[in-house]
Amino acid sequence: MGDDPASRVYVNNKKKACEEIGIYSEEYALPETTSEEELLNLIDKLNNKPEISGILVQLPLPAGLDEEKVINRINPKKDVDAFHPVNVGKIMVGNYDFVPCTPAGIMELIKESGIDICGRECVVVGRSNIVGKPMAMMLLHANGTVTVCHSRTKNLAEKTRQADILVAAVGIPNFITGDMVKEGAVVIDVGINRTENGKLTGDVEFETAEPKAAAITPVPGGVGPMTIAMLMKNTLKAAVINREEK
Repeated sequence: MGDDPASRVYVNNKKKACEEIGIYSEEYALPETTSEEELLNLIDKLNNKPEISGILVQLPLPAGLDEEKVINRINPKKDVDAFHPVNVGKIMVGNYDFVPCTPAGIMELIKESGIDICGRECVVVGRSNIVGKPMAMMLLHANGTVTVCHSRTKNLAEKTRQADILVAAVGIPNFITGDMVKEGAVVIDVGINRTENGKLTGDVEFETAEPKAAAITPVPGGVGPMTIAMLMKNTLKAAVINREEK
């Protein structure tokens, strides 16, 4: 909804990914003036549309709309973003169908890089429902020892320097500097921020962190493509789940 430029980029990338792998997709680009009731009616329509396996509402929504109410309206079995309380609860107990796409992508990156999480000190900087919280749970399910930090954490650098695996998801450009990184740590940068000169940068100061890290994700080109890949994976899984129930 609306004309948020970042949202437009994300939606285009998702549509492109669908086209590349043969997933049928529909886009509903609604004006900012669309009422909450109209949006909820559209979600109801898509919930009941058998050929649609997955639904996502591109966030953020325009001011005045209840984000929680909108997410709760999506059928949990079609919730490919995994933001519905039913899916959040399943992640907590470790019996889940879908995981939010960014944490899922990070877990895939770690796995494919041959990095063992079991018993390692894992620090997540950020506590959002989209990345920070589910990320902590996924690392915990993989037997990592997890610390969640945020803007009010005292002695933050002391905590991050303990991390064997450090995930930065705070949304502040170059927030994690090299002196906050342990020698040989795995550094995952979730941030995507645009500086005053228009350059894309992450939450990690790459130039100072990279020499100390055993592995580090770049921005752009690191976590972002994995997020979209996991959205495709969730959609495929949703198609299987919805087909089995027919």
